[in-house]
Amino acid sequence: MSTTIPTAPPRQLGPRRITLLVALAVFAQESMWNFYDSQVPPLLRDHLASAALVGFIMGMDNLLGIFIQPWMANRSDRTRTRWGRRMPYLAVGMPLAALLFVTLPHTADSLPLLIVVIVAFALVSNSFKPIGEALVPDFIAPERRSRANAAVKIASSLTVIVAALVSILLVDDHPALAFALIALITLVSVTVLCLSIRDSSSPGYQAAVAEDAAEESTSVGQARIRDTIWEIVRDTDRSRLLLIVAILVFGSAWAGSRALVTPYGMETLGLSRGDAGGLTLPSGVAFLLAAYPTALFAERFGRLRTMIAGMAIFAAAMVLGTLVQTPTGTVVAFCIGAAGASAFLVNAVVVLWNLAPSARVFGTYAALYAVGWQSGAFLGPALIGGAVDILGWQTMLLDIAVVAAIAVVIVVRIDRLQRRGDLERAV
Repeated sequence: MSTTIPTAPPRQLGPRRITLLVALAVFAQESMWNFYDSQVPPLLRDHLASAALVGFIMGMDNLLGIFIQPWMANRSDRTRTRWGRRMPYLAVGMPLAALLFVTLPHTADSLPLLIVVIVAFALVSNSFKPIGEALVPDFIAPERRSRANAAVKIASSLTVIVAALVSILLVDDHPALAFALIALITLVSVTVLCLSIRDSSSPGYQAAVAEDAAEESTSVGQARIRDTIWEIVRDTDRSRLLLIVAILVFGSAWAGSRALVTPYGMETLGLSRGDAGGLTLPSGVAFLLAAYPTALFAERFGRLRTMIAGMAIFAAAMVLGTLVQTPTGTVVAFCIGAAGASAFLVNAVVVLWNLAPSARVFGTYAALYAVGWQSGAFLGPALIGGAVDILGWQTMLLDIAVVAAIAVVIVVRIDRLQRRGDLERAV
């Protein structure tokens, strides 16, 4: 799209208001994804006896996201309109995703048609998933981004509760209405966003336009996604590359602790399937309570230090769970671990944004964080599951602690690189 600068300065939004609006956008997106993850498998099970095949279809969205999200985020970085560079994609993508979402239960009688709609929903939803989050660095100053991202993470976590309530209250008797209600939340959210935000007014957009005017030649900010990745790989300062690796590694530990908790509870603690599946519920509350304080700690003591401390707490909690293998001990370990992990989940993408060389690549960097995290979510359960096959279920939490400890070492290395390069102010 053309590089058109607004003819009149649009109305500025305060940091609190933009944070709430971005949180609303993420809440709508994640409400669909959480409900999708919980209620689409039963639709597939009506046609497919193989759990592996159902799992493959359900995991396809993560694989698609690894390729689609960086490309679309990079497209948004390079977009220039009077409305901004993010809102055009959200204004089109979110309603289209809601339409496909509400169609899902109505295609359940035909497996080929159901799979077509599933693939279409995954393609559309992945196309704008990182774009809404990129509004945070566009509007919010670097020193305030941790608390803004904490609010976004809290909104994302609350969608688990919303999806569960809709499932309990509506799915059994009115399945189509349940899907429609979640879609309605998305439509209301995108309407509020469209009426409230013109991201052409954001400092990030204005800085990008100013850089466009100052630099006639192609640079990292206007480069394609592969050029941006190559620039990160070639950089003699390995901080950004190491951070993406740390995101993948810690994402593996986190995903392993979530995906395998039910069989762990059954095999190690002797719990029923239902009781084992509920082991992580209190830790979700612990995460919500810890998210905002960890953002404040990061602003006070430094984001990398806060991340290191939180990751170390997560690893120590997994060791505690190994030593105290009782249901109560496991719940306490997961609560402590979730509180510690919040320090990483809230601050890692903020560090990556703040290390970006230009405001023109905020969206691309948000997508690179997502790719690292989703890759960890894909690899982590398999990695931890392989360790369980070799060492047994008794040591599963210890296996997770080892993976988390590797991530701690990587972030410690990043911290040292930043101190050596006198770039502490950036993170």
